[in-house]
Amino acid sequence: MNKTNIIPLFAKVREKQPLIHHITNNVTINDCANVTLAIGGSPVMATGIEEVADMAQLADALVINFGTIDNTMYQAMILAGQSANRKGIPVIFDPVGVGATRFRTELAREFIKKVKVTIVRGNASEIFSLVGGDAQTRGVDAGEVSIAKESLVLKAAQQFHAVTVISGKEDVISDGSDIVTVENGDILLSRVTGTGCMTASLIACFAGAIDNQFFAAVAGMSVMSLAGELAREQLEGHEGLGTFRVKLMDEITNMSGEKWEAGARLK
Repeated sequence: MNKTNIIPLFAKVREKQPLIHHITNNVTINDCANVTLAIGGSPVMATGIEEVADMAQLADALVINFGTIDNTMYQAMILAGQSANRKGIPVIFDPVGVGATRFRTELAREFIKKVKVTIVRGNASEIFSLVGGDAQTRGVDAGEVSIAKESLVLKAAQQFHAVTVISGKEDVISDGSDIVTVENGDILLSRVTGTGCMTASLIACFAGAIDNQFFAAVAGMSVMSLAGELAREQLEGHEGLGTFRVKLMDEITNMSGEKWEAGARLK
């Protein structure tokens, strides 16, 4: 992928300030709202079953996150997702913890049958479980899978007819034809609760501002990975995860096309 496709997207997000409707988990909801603001979007976190369909009609993108799923929230997700489909706005699906329990896995597989998702973002075991594989997710953390990430991301993108992202030490993104690997990142990103959820919000901000959803997924994933790398570089010897979390948000706030171009490593 040519970096020149991504560089102007940062200005486009900040110019449009896309409204991102989240139906997300109650562990990281505040982080998702703040990272949306940091990159230039506008968050709304409406979850009431009485209003989600109307709110989705007002939004530029919809984020669905299964982190703390229950039956009532699931029904709200279906209503919002189908409303977004009618309007033609992108739906970003984060199947958090899929593979951990039968309830969660069955609902996720049903969701992608009832709602046309635009971008799916998860770790390897979540995506493997979503495509029908037998993976054991460790709570919300990735477990082992029996297929290479490049093969899995291609299979998933083709099966879902959606851009698919698999996060990990290296992130891989596919539209069912091409595959891009993001080589940035730092281990501390996996030790801070919510960085995956926040990444889905970043992807949604780009998806809500441009038409090319493959570019949106690459931009959102690489921003988080690069910001994590830059935040880690700034840590003093006595500083830990708390300071890293603050510096991570600062790096996302200050990300520009030029800064991204200088630091992003795509393959």
